[in-house]
Amino acid sequence: MTTEVEEGRTARKRRQIVDAARAVFLRNGYVGASMDEVAALASVSKQTVYKHFTDKEQLFTHLILATTAELDGLARAIAATLGDGDDLAEDLGRLARLFLDALLQPDVLRLRRLIIAEADRFPDLGRTWYEQGFECVLETLVTCFERLAARGHLHLDDPRLAADHLMGLLLWIPVNRAMFCGGEAGAPTGAERDRLAAAAVTTFLRAYG
Repeated sequence: MTTEVEEGRTARKRRQIVDAARAVFLRNGYVGASMDEVAALASVSKQTVYKHFTDKEQLFTHLILATTAELDGLARAIAATLGDGDDLAEDLGRLARLFLDALLQPDVLRLRRLIIAEADRFPDLGRTWYEQGFECVLETLVTCFERLAARGHLHLDDPRLAADHLMGLLLWIPVNRAMFCGGEAGAPTGAERDRLAAAAVTTFLRAYG
């Protein structure tokens, strides 16, 4: 019982450290972040931080790779939304809006900025994050498109290119605008997101429907 309590306490402290590190890295960047600040925000000693993570680089790597799990929800949503429904336009529209809402979250945008900013310092980390995150989401979309094509709902020569086209139509302008403008300034409103989702789906289905 004592061992279980100790393991639970250890896991809680690790979560506190990771949550604090996320806030510190997103606010200050990699160079500006310090283990002292992480420890203070996590309400643990600096020695406790080093007990879990040997240095700042290991903590940063863990934090970035752990966020790929957050994209699993998008992959599951794709599979659930593009199932056996009879109205493909409606299903794609619902999925498009979900993508916009998920990828335009302020913390997601800040994380993308951080990874891009540190891409030269940690090229392997950026590549791994992309492959385990967005690449997996795209592959799920490709699989669904292949199934829809087999049922005659889509006409595709290259399902992967079609997936890239849909994502480009949907995300290119709003995500880049939000990435460059910072904060909430560049994020489209609810009505704008509905319009963007509808326009992307309409254009996509004209090409592939």
